[in-house]
Amino acid sequence: MIYLHIPFCKQKCSYCNFHFSTSLHFKEEMIAAIKKEIFLRKDELQDKNLKSLYFGGGTPSILKVDELKSIMDEVLKYFTFEKDIEITLEANPDDLDKSFLKDLANTEINRLSIGTQSFFNEDLMLMNRAHNSSEAESSIKRAQDFGFENISIDLIYGSPTSNFEIWKENLNKTIELQVPHVSSYALTIEPKTALNQWIKQNKIAAPRESEQNREFYYMSDFLKDHGFEHYEISNFGKPGFHSKHNSAYWKYQEYLGIGPSAHSYNGRNERSWNIANNKKYINFLSENKLAKETEILSEKDQFNEMLMIGLRTIWGVDLKSLNQKFSPEILEYLQTEINPKLNEGILTIENNHLKIPEKHWFLADGIASDLFLV
Repeated sequence: MIYLHIPFCKQKCSYCNFHFSTSLHFKEEMIAAIKKEIFLRKDELQDKNLKSLYFGGGTPSILKVDELKSIMDEVLKYFTFEKDIEITLEANPDDLDKSFLKDLANTEINRLSIGTQSFFNEDLMLMNRAHNSSEAESSIKRAQDFGFENISIDLIYGSPTSNFEIWKENLNKTIELQVPHVSSYALTIEPKTALNQWIKQNKIAAPRESEQNREFYYMSDFLKDHGFEHYEISNFGKPGFHSKHNSAYWKYQEYLGIGPSAHSYNGRNERSWNIANNKKYINFLSENKLAKETEILSEKDQFNEMLMIGLRTIWGVDLKSLNQKFSPEILEYLQTEINPKLNEGILTIENNHLKIPEKHWFLADGIASDLFLV
């Protein structure tokens, strides 16, 4: 699968530092560099028949449709698309106007991941989003009108401007709109952001973990009652609408990341990432050089990553794969560490897969890190 990290964004959100120029010259240079990188790295994926292509990163929906299509055409020079390939475009609600969607419907893009965040203006204003609550709803309806059924929306819970009743209304609206996939994350406060400063100045309250915990488990029960499967801690999908792209990450499969800051994994022991600086990225590619760094993962690194990723999912960690991949010393260590947690019910083993029961998922990252090799 290929992940295309497209570094264009027209806004700077309160909870992140992500912001890049959208000037015409910059766009042309960046698209040329991305195409060059695709060419230079065309032999890195063992499987040339793609199951997933993902336009993400900044706000790739601010590209024109013919620009998006030109990048897909470049991919098709070196790869083929499976018959049922999932091609996803991340989009802001305010970018999904009728003209854009009409043109987009005539491309191979068949899945939209819409950065809704909330259906309430107070939340959206706190996050400094460019869209309002009306656009959050209307963008989904417009996309459906143009034939896009495979839609995922992002929702943020635990916001200081929200409360439990507002969160329930956000979820009710999701069901009303017949959205088949939801990615939902607790609001986190990053350093050097406006939100962090407002909290320090007591202008807004800090997110409360207890409230986030309550909203998380309500969401899980509510969405499951409406036909969703909670298949990864932050992801819910109706049958047939699980994200193929993200599922490949969670199942430790190979992927190729193209664009500034994009990460890649060879499915075995090598991880690489492109430099984040846009100008340097463009300059490297203009000289036919890759702007990436590579890390060979140690046995310890691979073990820790498999635990961290697998224990976040409904599938858990395949113990057969662990037995085949790691030394007896590591396996003995794991058995020693998991025994107390098995006795406590924090971990379970089902069909030879190590899992965290869903009632403990809110604490999954901490449970996994307790098992890490250090």
